[in-house]
Amino acid sequence: QVQLVESGGGLVQAGGSLRLSCAASGRTFSRYVMGWFRQAPGKEREFVAAINWNGGSTIYADSVKGRYTISRDSDKNTVWLQMNSLKVEDTAVYYCAAGSTFEFISTPRQWPYWGQGTQVTVSS
Repeated sequence: QVQLVESGGGLVQAGGSLRLSCAASGRTFSRYVMGWFRQAPGKEREFVAAINWNGGSTIYADSVKGRYTISRDSDKNTVWLQMNSLKVEDTAVYYCAAGSTFEFISTPRQWPYWGQGTQVTVSS
């Protein structure tokens, strides 16, 4: 299995940028698909982005496409989420997740491993 710890959240002005990181540990970490979800107060957890650790393939939710970039560093066992042109509606707790396939990636139940979450707040 794999353990995940997010960091890098905070307060930022609309139009600004923020970079989140997810530190992973586990013997077979390199075999996992990695992703980011977010959850705003009163809302369900929603898919943000995913990346194949070995193949480099990526996919993004329409709401963040062109503004967010997901990347990974296999040597450091770290996944990043670069967020640019932030909007107030991006405010949420962001969660790092690990899974085994791109199938059904928008469904949280398909991701067996989760971090504790990090708060991102965008002000106007």
